[in-house]
Amino acid sequence: MSVFLVLGSVISLQFGAAFANQLFGQVGAPGATALRLGIAALVLAVVVRPKFRQETLVLGMTMAGMNGTFYLALDRIPLGVAVTIEFLGPLGLAAVLSRRARDFVWVGLALVGVLVLGWREHTGSELDLVGVALALIAAAFWACYVLAGREVAMAGLGTGGLAGASVIAAALTLPYGLSTAGAALFEPKVLLLGTLVALLASAIPYTLEIRALKTLQPSTFGVVLALEPAAAALAGALLLGQHLGVVSLLGIALVVMAGVGAALRKAPGSRGKPARPDADLVLHVPQ
Repeated sequence: MSVFLVLGSVISLQFGAAFANQLFGQVGAPGATALRLGIAALVLAVVVRPKFRQETLVLGMTMAGMNGTFYLALDRIPLGVAVTIEFLGPLGLAAVLSRRARDFVWVGLALVGVLVLGWREHTGSELDLVGVALALIAAAFWACYVLAGREVAMAGLGTGGLAGASVIAAALTLPYGLSTAGAALFEPKVLLLGTLVALLASAIPYTLEIRALKTLQPSTFGVVLALEPAAAALAGALLLGQHLGVVSLLGIALVVMAGVGAALRKAPGSRGKPARPDADLVLHVPQ
């Protein structure tokens, strides 16, 4: 049952990103970022009292940078491709922290997958290099997000810390979003779609994951999260008409294989221990 909860979280998150893509034509990528983070912050602040400390400030900054650059990348390259490239961030961080040679093999496999993706995109033309660069920057921010989130969890700030970080991220992205989108951000149709994005990309995934992590092993949790690039490709095809070719799907498959392989490695002494919700939840990212 817990596996299906995490799988539902992954699908919800990527479909939320697909709906965010539909906001770009109305408010642009900066406006969509501000809208999604702003509404998500309001929802979290209603549910739990935000906590503000140095750790939440750093986490909020990484969330703003990660979401901002990811949405800018999403405006230039397909969803499945953007998520696949961004996935290099936490995968590379896991290898660096473990310092095991076999983990670097998985990162190498993921890099091969990304290089395959860079060959051709869904239209048969070359990938937008600016979009690829933005996705790589988002990947770096994702790695920083994992480290910052771990500090929030270690400080015992829990969901309140996440709410505080979300408020900070919203405050950092709102000025740029307003300057580019203006009053369009407050149109009823835009607000409705923005609320849908915030629910799919934040409220629903967090709720499902918190329930799942009470019983799910960290390795199993990581395996399911490794399916995110595939879920993004599916969401892009169904909602955005981004039908990827065989070569692109092969690249995504290689990255998924790398993620699954890295997640299946077991740390010494971890067998039989339950997952720690606060520690493991930060490995996921609200896109």
